[in-house]
Amino acid sequence: MSSSRVKPIRTEQDYANALARIDEFMDKKRSPDEDDEFKDLTTLVEAYENWHFSVDDPDPIETTEFRIGKQ
Repeated sequence: MSSSRVKPIRTEQDYANALARIDEFMDKKRSPDEDDEFKDLTTLVEAYENWHFSVDDPDPIETTEFRIGKQ
């Protein structure tokens, strides 16, 4: 069992801690428990980012006008 327990990301500090922990796992051979923790953390970070940093799809007309240089 992993000694680290994955917790929900509720605050900016939780988010920063999760990113730091993920960074520790990058470019390293992980044990099966660490790999599970890594996958759990990345899922939580993705959900947090989608909730707090969502980006709306661009308006297709505005996108076309921008591409043809009409502003």
